[in-house]
Amino acid sequence: MRFKALDDALFRLADALGTDGFVLNSLIAVVLLGVTCGSIGSTVVGNRMAFFSDAMAHTAFAGVALALLSIIVLAGIRTTRDADAYLGVIVPVMIATGVVGAVLMTAARERTGLTNDTVIGVFFAASVGLATMVLPEVRKFVNIDPEIFLYGSIVQSSGKDIAYLLALCVVTVASVAWRYNAWAVAAINPSLAKSRGIAVRLDSYYFAVLLAVVVNVALQSVGILLVNALLVVPAAAAANVARNLRQVFAYTLVGTVGAGVLGLLVSQNVTVPIGRGRGFEPGPSGTIVVVCVLGFFATMALGSWRARRASVNPPAADGVS
Repeated sequence: MRFKALDDALFRLADALGTDGFVLNSLIAVVLLGVTCGSIGSTVVGNRMAFFSDAMAHTAFAGVALALLSIIVLAGIRTTRDADAYLGVIVPVMIATGVVGAVLMTAARERTGLTNDTVIGVFFAASVGLATMVLPEVRKFVNIDPEIFLYGSIVQSSGKDIAYLLALCVVTVASVAWRYNAWAVAAINPSLAKSRGIAVRLDSYYFAVLLAVVVNVALQSVGILLVNALLVVPAAAAANVARNLRQVFAYTLVGTVGAGVLGLLVSQNVTVPIGRGRGFEPGPSGTIVVVCVLGFFATMALGSWRARRASVNPPAADGVS
């Protein structure tokens, strides 16, 4: 009920624009998500944390399981009907579990000296193991599919989803405006960053927590697949053609929003005929991901062409015509 006014306002706006409410809602959601993921995507790739977001998604799966178990134990639930009143507890517990997981992963990487992928692999296995250990028992008491909290759909975005995505976007953009330069220097040369008074250790924890919150909040609205793709693929594409960190950031932001909007429009307006008067309408999340991947291969080809051209026509040395 708290978001009914926002739902009504979005419906009236869609009606004034001559479009459907779900079309407008999904467009707003994909732009907000694009700005959010695009703002931190270059830092994710620069810090070699491409698999971190995927690990966060699986940590969220464990968070859902723990939340359901807590509800059953603390509320003394014995029938499936009693669970509905407590479902609002699941999302905060899921986000809290993700934040704890992010902190523990960062601490483990710092204290053991292991690489990011190794530490992430350990926590990935722990999250999946914990979830699969708890869920079979939970389902005896609560008739709910935990995956509904992990596989949202961009076309089903409501006023509540948009409000959460807007808040997430504001927090993310503010964090990037405050700490981006420090994150960039630390990613390139941690020793230099420390010599300039940058709190490298604290920044690494802060970024990990921010990334955990982004993934856990966004995946309820748009799903794991889309969040992971928008965090990594456009930034990787930007790295193929950018000449400096500023360009990487700018290209990532533009590419993330652009791929999201283009993929959404294609899914809503393109029907592929498959014979006998039938048509295939591509799903929005998958289409956005495919657009991102196609953009990556396009920039890879462009980067290779640039490299070949530079090798054939090297720049003239100073003082040489």
